[in-house]
Amino acid sequence: MLTKRIIPCLDIKDGRTVKGVNFVDLRDAGDPVELASIYAKEGADELVFLDISATEEKRKTLAELVYHVAETINIPFTVGGGISSVEDVDILLKNGADKVSINSSAVKRPELINELVAKFGSQCIVVAIDAKQIDGVWKVHLVGGKVPTEINLFEWAKEVEERGAGEILFTSMDHDGTKNGFANEALAKLSELVNIPIIASGGAGTISHFTDTFVEGKADAALAASVFHFKEIEIQDLKNELKKEGIPVRV
Repeated sequence: MLTKRIIPCLDIKDGRTVKGVNFVDLRDAGDPVELASIYAKEGADELVFLDISATEEKRKTLAELVYHVAETINIPFTVGGGISSVEDVDILLKNGADKVSINSSAVKRPELINELVAKFGSQCIVVAIDAKQIDGVWKVHLVGGKVPTEINLFEWAKEVEERGAGEILFTSMDHDGTKNGFANEALAKLSELVNIPIIASGGAGTISHFTDTFVEGKADAALAASVFHFKEIEIQDLKNELKKEGIPVRV
């Protein structure tokens, strides 16, 4: 059985790590390079960096930040935010990113997934999907959750897999920052539907929430931010507990 991964997420705005609730009310959570180094030492399996206010001018800034992080850590890390071309990905990989995460750009032009996979390989391309329930139906949202679409979460996930993406990072906007647990029902449905790994995001508050998302949600990895940034959960404690519960993790 493959080991389940624990992934701290650094949401980056203007070069700092921030954290909010339901995608708003952001507060400062520290220096990304410093945090990345701490998480690598504490046993995180991977890191995710999301430039949540990325624009074209910031691509250079982000590439520089990626370079500094890559220098200080020895675990894989994924970078996302404002990526919309082969050239964007090329710059980030050359600066030390291991994978990239695309979201809005993939929804707007799904062929981008195929182009990136053809150039860099599936293992390198993560498609992030932000969704929330509208009248009981999971709908995809864009631009950091600000723009609703009529696209069904499950149909889009299937298409993402068919186009060759290596992984899906699913964030439930309804659960984001609430610390009430992950969207396990939707996660389980996604896991049954696609054969690529699913990273659960949005809602981690306690150690048992991680257990639940691996058992009930059938997630392959669990991503969290504030519980790690503000030391509410220590990664090593979390992994020890998961191991006790019989969940395969790298300790």
